[in-house]
This record gives sequence, structure tokens and C-alpha cells, in this order.
Amino acid sequence: MTVTRYILVTGATGFIGAHVVDELLRRGHKVRAATRSLPKGQLLQNSRQQYASQLDIVQVPDFTASASFHEAVQGVDGIIHVASPFTYNTTNNEEELVKPAIAGVEAVLGAAEQENERGSKVKRVVITSSFAAVLDAGRKAPPRFTYTAEDWNPLSYEEVVAEGTSAVVAYRGSKKFAELAAWEYIKERKPSFDIVTLCPPMTFGPIAHPVEKLEDLNESNAMLWQVASGRAMPVARVPFWVDVRDLAVAHVEALFREEVGGKRYVVASPEKFSYGVVKKVVEEEFPWGKERVAKGEQEVDDSYDLDGGKAGEDLGVGYRSFRETVKDFVEQAVTMEGR
Repeated sequence: MTVTRYILVTGATGFIGAHVVDELLRRGHKVRAATRSLPKGQLLQNSRQQYASQLDIVQVPDFTASASFHEAVQGVDGIIHVASPFTYNTTNNEEELVKPAIAGVEAVLGAAEQENERGSKVKRVVITSSFAAVLDAGRKAPPRFTYTAEDWNPLSYEEVVAEGTSAVVAYRGSKKFAELAAWEYIKERKPSFDIVTLCPPMTFGPIAHPVEKLEDLNESNAMLWQVASGRAMPVARVPFWVDVRDLAVAHVEALFREEVGGKRYVVASPEKFSYGVVKKVVEEEFPWGKERVAKGEQEVDDSYDLDGGKAGEDLGVGYRSFRETVKDFVEQAVTMEGR
């Protein structure tokens, strides 16, 4: 018999967060969805009427203050912390990206610890980190190498916050230092719960969060749509990816599998991608594909690897094919365009 748990999901109205919410609801658990925007939270709730008794919404206007989570953590058994600042339009990387990411992680862990001191029962916090916290952008093959969950990007805090550092590099730094802050918190404070961190690369797939129009797509899916709608062939920064539905399963399994506590995982498909592959899938799967798809070619970068097999094995994730992921998203995007 499945025990029903009550789980807090932060960033629940985002691309990954909404799929995590759905995976929990499907399994019969109760979910408290934390969001900065109450209207978005209500949209999320309204589109899941069949789960009305399992889903409640809490507004957390400031994800960087422990006090903001006081209400959100009350009575929950576990937390999946997906929310993180993400913007490339920064004027001050430290204040807009790095500090908020660190403060957000510390706020969630601090609130969980306080709640447990009051007699609650948070047993684990799963944190969405990123392959950005793993990647060493300066490392080049040959020799061929494979990234694993043991790797960390080598950026120093000083480099990340220096004036003139691009927002892309600062984002990588924000993910690294936020995740390090979480591990440091556990080591120093030894709270009555443990953590698991997940470091996914590019995440694609159908959307489950409230999105009114194609202009509001999350960044990774916007790239797929650029190719499918014939606008541009973007540059693939890395050849690694994961389907958002598989990533949602990984989050839920990381929360409930006792033996994975205290571990870090890179959740990634064994198949590599390029936007050239996206083009090929669209041409082959859609009758309008050849006429409309973006011009140009792009090879898959096969000079190095990423080991997502350990995460697949430990968390019971069977990775979908890239073709299925692209097809499912593009079908959905075409329907949105038609609206």
C-alpha cells in the first residue's frame, strides 16, 4: 500500500516544477505548490480539477527569505526545491543571480529545520541544481572524457561576480555556489533531514505549466520552436539533455528512495542532441516539416560524454528518446500556435 505524503514543491508553476507536481499527484500524494505569483498558482490549480482535494497553493513572494517559507513548510513530509533565479538580463550578477540562488536554498533548508524543531517531520529536501554546476567550459577533448556527478565547474566566486563576467557564466556560478551552500548547510548544521541534488543538462519536452502564448515558452523549448518554426538554428552549448517528464520522475524517486539520501546525480539521457537532429525529427514527423523548418545543419558534438546511467539506475528512470520528446513538444506548440 502506498503511503500518502504531503510534499512542498517550490517553483511549482515553472517548466520543471509543474511536471514534478503532476508526477506526485498521479501517485496519489498531496502537494503544496509554492509560487511567487498567485494568479499563476490558480491557473495551475484550475487546470487540475481532478486533483482538487490533493493540491493547494501557497504564495511565497520572496524565495530568498526563510520567513517567507514559514507557512509553506508547515506539516509537510518532504520538499522538492525547484525554484531558482534565471535571467540573462542582469546588470549586477552577484545581486541578481548569485546571492538570490544561495539565499533561496538556505531559506528553504532553514525553514525545514525550524519546522522540524517545532515537531514536524520533513525527512528530505531534493534540490534542482544544474549541469551548469558540473560543466568545466574550458575543458576540451582530446583526450575524450566523461562528466559524472563527481565533477564541479571550476569557477571561483571572484570570477563569477567580477564586472564584465557574462550572465551565462554568472548563471553557471550561481548554480554551483547555491548547491555548495546546500551541502555546506547539511555538513555544518546536521539537521534532522538529508538532501539529494539533481544536476540536469538541457531540459526539453511538453509543457505542463501555465503558458498563454509561444512567446512565453521556457528558454530550452523556445530553442526547439525556433528550429521547428523556421526562425533559426541556435548554437547547442552542450550535446546533453533530458526529457522533463523523466526529470520529474527522478525528483520524486530521489525524494522517496531512502538509500539515495546524501547523493548528487546527473540526470541525463544517454542519447546526445544537436539542433540539426531537431530539424531532422521535425522534417520526418510532420507533413509541413520540410517546408517550414529552419535552414542549416548542425552536427552532434561527440567529443565528450556525460554519465546519466547512474541516476537512471539508482532512481529507476527509463530515459525517453529524443524523437519522442521533440515530437510531443512540437505537436503541443503547433496547437498553441493554432489558438
